[in-house]
Amino acid sequence: MRSTSSKNRTRRGARAAAAVLAGALALSLTACGGDDNDSGNEQSGTGQETGNTVTLPKLNGESLEVAAVWTGAEQANFKKVLAEFEKRTGAKVTFVPAQDPIINFLGSKVAGGQPPDIAMLPQPGAIKQAVDKKWAKPLGADVIKELQENYSQGWQDIGKVDDKQYGVYYKAANKSLIWYNAQVFDNAGAREPKTWDELLSTAQTVYDSGVTPFSVGGAEGWTLTDWFENVYLSQAGPEKYDQLAKHEIKWTDPSVKDALTTLAQVWGKKDYIAGGATGALQTDFPESVTQTFTGGDQPKAGMVYEGDFAQVNITQAKAEVGTDAKVFPFPAVGDTAPVVSGGDAAVILQDSKAAQALATWLASPDAATIQAKLGGYLSPNKNVANSAYPNEVQQKIAKALIDSGDDFRFDMSDQAPQAFGGTPGKGEWKILQDFLKNPSDIAGTQRKLEADAAAAYGN
Repeated sequence: MRSTSSKNRTRRGARAAAAVLAGALALSLTACGGDDNDSGNEQSGTGQETGNTVTLPKLNGESLEVAAVWTGAEQANFKKVLAEFEKRTGAKVTFVPAQDPIINFLGSKVAGGQPPDIAMLPQPGAIKQAVDKKWAKPLGADVIKELQENYSQGWQDIGKVDDKQYGVYYKAANKSLIWYNAQVFDNAGAREPKTWDELLSTAQTVYDSGVTPFSVGGAEGWTLTDWFENVYLSQAGPEKYDQLAKHEIKWTDPSVKDALTTLAQVWGKKDYIAGGATGALQTDFPESVTQTFTGGDQPKAGMVYEGDFAQVNITQAKAEVGTDAKVFPFPAVGDTAPVVSGGDAAVILQDSKAAQALATWLASPDAATIQAKLGGYLSPNKNVANSAYPNEVQQKIAKALIDSGDDFRFDMSDQAPQAFGGTPGKGEWKILQDFLKNPSDIAGTQRKLEADAAAAYGN
């Protein structure tokens, strides 16, 4: 999950709104074994768990291609959503595996005269690039009608460029969560922290019990940007966050120094990270999760930071969400805990009746409900029944996201030009990997971030 011009994204909601959502998460995610049957049956909206609530045309003989960077269970589950579209319309849909950054992959496809009909773009910045390059096509009236019925204004707006709708945010993420091995915490006598200082204390308690506190998937730089964004949003506040996201303040700003200094309290303690910095930089995101939940009460780490989508990897580790694997909101570094979201948007590259129908399908609660039931997925569609999610933890994460309405902050690196915020081995991803390796070089890291940001933003 990793963005666009921030001009096209709503910036509503302030510190108080973030506190409300963070408080809701804190209340709902702490204990997963209690008697809370009502929450599992609540609906976040008016959608049905089953039933055909969206009207689609007959498309017998039509063929479509959908490109996305999704792999493994995520890809397999999405294919089931596409299969239902095929069943309802008669069209044939082929999933095209894409490489990251997907905008470069699409460029090669366009140059070869074979762009997919729809691409799932993980950055608002990529949507704007696709529009600027005249690849993306505006969404039609049927898609927009579905969006207006099923999405908050904020989720509609981040799919717009110059006030025209181009993206359907099919998939969302709550990226302000820390997952932990319940057995490790029980053995150590550790408690779920609510503040950054309490997180450091909890980490020391876990370390003293003989388990390394944190697993970090540093081989993929986007995980490190997510760490930074949560610390920065909580410590510097939403107004500064918005300014930095738009590069209205420089990365040499004292607020960035403060956030990097805070991060160094974890990243700078090699015994706190599984394998130290070297090991973390060789660990990809899926492994960072699975190694936290394998090995009984002696896993490689007791905690791993990342979004709700980590549940797919937790399941692959044969751990049970809510029992073996529990979760707490990213702790407050400043006055309030952070609430950072991300997402993937369907964008039409080849305009046709079939492509518009598929975009309409992806904007519907019917499509999202299929993948919600399979787990490891979160939809911003407010008319997906909360009970469609397969476990209590995910039901509560989903409810908190929907209840937040427009009061969220979108992933900062996903709002940046892709050269800075979304390219492996370059820009923010690479610089934060270097910072993980040498967390004492705060000033040097700031200078590098600013130089690359200025080049990417053109200012």
